[in-house]
Amino acid sequence: MDSFNLLMSGFATAATPMNLLYAFIGVLLGTAVGVLPGIGPAMAVALLLPVTYGMEPTSAFIMFAGIYYGGMYGGSTTSILLNTPGESSTVITAIEGHKMAKSGRAAQALATAAIGSFVAGTIGTALLVAFAPLVVKFAVSLGAPSYLAIMVLALLAVTAVLGSSKLRGFASLGLGLAIGLVGMDPVTGQQRLIFGLPLLVDGLDIVVVAVAIFAVGEALWIAAHLRRTAMHVIPVGRPWMGKQDWKRSWKPWLRGTAFGFPFGALPAGGAEIPTFLSYVTEKKLSKHPEEFGHGAIEGVAGPEAANNAAAAGTLTPMLALGLPTNATAAVMLAAFVQYGIQPGPLLFESEPQLVWALIASLFIGNTLLLLINLPLAPMWAKLLRLPRPYLYAGILFFATLGAYAVNLQAFDLMILLVLGLLGFAMRRFGYPILPLVIGLILGPRAEGQLRKSLQLSGGDISGLWNEPIAVVVYAIAAVILVWPLVLKLWHRSHPKPLLPVLSEDSTGAVAVGPRDPAGQSDESGAVATAPVSRGRRTARPFTDDERGEDKA
Repeated sequence: MDSFNLLMSGFATAATPMNLLYAFIGVLLGTAVGVLPGIGPAMAVALLLPVTYGMEPTSAFIMFAGIYYGGMYGGSTTSILLNTPGESSTVITAIEGHKMAKSGRAAQALATAAIGSFVAGTIGTALLVAFAPLVVKFAVSLGAPSYLAIMVLALLAVTAVLGSSKLRGFASLGLGLAIGLVGMDPVTGQQRLIFGLPLLVDGLDIVVVAVAIFAVGEALWIAAHLRRTAMHVIPVGRPWMGKQDWKRSWKPWLRGTAFGFPFGALPAGGAEIPTFLSYVTEKKLSKHPEEFGHGAIEGVAGPEAANNAAAAGTLTPMLALGLPTNATAAVMLAAFVQYGIQPGPLLFESEPQLVWALIASLFIGNTLLLLINLPLAPMWAKLLRLPRPYLYAGILFFATLGAYAVNLQAFDLMILLVLGLLGFAMRRFGYPILPLVIGLILGPRAEGQLRKSLQLSGGDISGLWNEPIAVVVYAIAAVILVWPLVLKLWHRSHPKPLLPVLSEDSTGAVAVGPRDPAGQSDESGAVATAPVSRGRRTARPFTDDERGEDKA
């Protein structure tokens, strides 16, 4: 009850007209910068730090919280409409969200993202109030082996379910891990994969890589096919979610929240892992798994809820331990230091008014976010009515602007172009994009936890699984890897009855013969026929997999 009383006093502080105005400005600015590819909430807070020098600390942090939540939602807008994630945590949303937009359901995708953000953010903030001490205690109890095991599970789980070829998926993951190694070794100081370029010593920025692979690669792919495909306007569709959309979304919202908050509260957790795991879970539990990769609304609702629940969870270690788990939290931590406030175990006692006003402002900002963005969903969706040359020219402009704004270096534009060509090549040859980005994000973190685990165990390999949670997680990862092989062996030992198939003999007559179970057929059991050629291959159009569009 004491926490409830403190929260009510926080509402009394946050609900003053001036603080409400700061919360509104923060949500609006956060959404606006989140919509721009490459400019996320962390950069927005950093740019606004000098503006708040003369502001009262409570008002400044209320505005920062609005920017944080607004940026999380704004990043989903570009992921859905333009297939261009503004933040690494919205990469998953682009998979199904952009497919929904291309099929005329952009407004529904934006609406489920907005409502899911509101639901998850509200529940996550309530959990922050109720269970912060327990979550912090659990987070502190985990060691490096458990963190490493969780990251390995995330890498394997997502890579194993994306694309029709697991070999191509793991090759793409290897590319991402290699790109993540570029720069200086954090322990020995040795330079790795910089090819004599001093500007690569600090590594490649995640935002630049994500924008290049997604935005530039997508724009180049579309440009390569503009002359071969007819121009058409993508329909916007109905402006609101239907009854079936609500029915398919509410469970992913709750499951996404359950994933997001604990991972957001874990040091080194962040929002990337829970969005990955939420997507995998929704694909496994969905009654419409065939829609995944083609615009399944569950693939938007779950990861977006996980993203915003993680945003609330992130504040737990930052406020209680002084430990930021993502870039935005790190910038907010710098803002605390700027005001002479030290986050940590004593913060709730030394600055109770500021802390509880900040937490109360999360509820207020979350509500403002829904009220502002839900009516704007159809308007955002109308961006897709722009002709494709103008639309993708705008994407390239904002992608270039966002990449340059990260470090204000022209060298990043060269990286943008090179990796954009890589993204185009991956689409052309059927390599999934997402494992590369996952490897880039989680690879360096996993390396750090691996080294820490081995250092703590004195180089003994058993130090990687000397915690119970690590053992459980590795067992789950082993099941993910072995289960497809077990199923394959089972099908081989229990073959299905042979089905008739049409074939053509040397005289040109069509005959009916036995069909191998591994042959091609659709879900109704009908046999797929192909043009018969003599002595040479028959030309055919590219499939979605060969064009590099990720199928989950």
